[in-house]
Amino acid sequence: MNPPIPLICALAENNQQTWLKLLAEALPDEQFVLADDLETSARLECEIAIVANPDTQILKTFKNLEWVQSLWAGVENLIDVSAEQGFKLVRLVDPGLAVIMSEAVLAWTLYLHRKMPTYANQQRGKIWNQLVYSSPAKCKVGILGLGELGQVSAQRLADNGFYVMGWSSNAKDIENVESFSGEQGLRDMLPQCEILVCLLPLTNQTRKIINKDLLVQLPKGAAVINFARGPLVVMDDLSKALDNGYLYHAVLDVFDREPLEVESRLWEHPNVTILPHITAATQADSAVKTVARNIIEYRNNGQLSSFVDVVRGY
Repeated sequence: MNPPIPLICALAENNQQTWLKLLAEALPDEQFVLADDLETSARLECEIAIVANPDTQILKTFKNLEWVQSLWAGVENLIDVSAEQGFKLVRLVDPGLAVIMSEAVLAWTLYLHRKMPTYANQQRGKIWNQLVYSSPAKCKVGILGLGELGQVSAQRLADNGFYVMGWSSNAKDIENVESFSGEQGLRDMLPQCEILVCLLPLTNQTRKIINKDLLVQLPKGAAVINFARGPLVVMDDLSKALDNGYLYHAVLDVFDREPLEVESRLWEHPNVTILPHITAATQADSAVKTVARNIIEYRNNGQLSSFVDVVRGY
């Protein structure tokens, strides 16, 4: 029998049991257990672990892991322990997650394009004013990050008539999407963006990328959507650009600290929409299929088709 596969997570108990049930159904020949149910000696036998926001001190007690499967797409909090312990780290690349993210990107891009924040402010002021309609084809949307999530989101926007641009470290070939790459590519794309969508991973290179220097390259009246990670944004710089009217609006789903502190002035800002980190939650029934495929591949040939480059951070 294969060594047990621990689930190491900070999920609610009912969610833990859901994952254990789904994993057992997908891979009945494997033994999935909660980390707390394994003695020290049993932990040393484990080759694989499945994690979701794990306590890294608990993760470190599994000293002989070959690889760790994250149930989230973001793995920035696991990079250091992966490098320290020498196990391979696999982020969740789930087609279902990409579709859900693309729904959110389309929905909130339309929200901004159709000037919904303006109509909401007019309602509060009892103002009856019809704004001039503009077609999506005239709206240039730029996406920072053309990984799995970014590519599907870009394609969905293009399919719905928007003029879509995307920026990544390396140029991508996506139908009906204008691709930019590198520092010069970013400088070329930003002045064209009426709406900027951030879907970048959090790495040492991308941390604080949305700052004053970047924001001033956007055209006046542009809007920003951050569905990636909070530390990508210098919030003071973003707030100033909203306060002085340079930016039209910001839709924020992620923050440096979550939940967002009740004393944060962002809650009351008329040009900010706050979401409670809901734009692309992992769907267990879909994600478990991806996890199962990875485990089967490893059991069959001892290899993984893809894993995180700990130097790049994704």
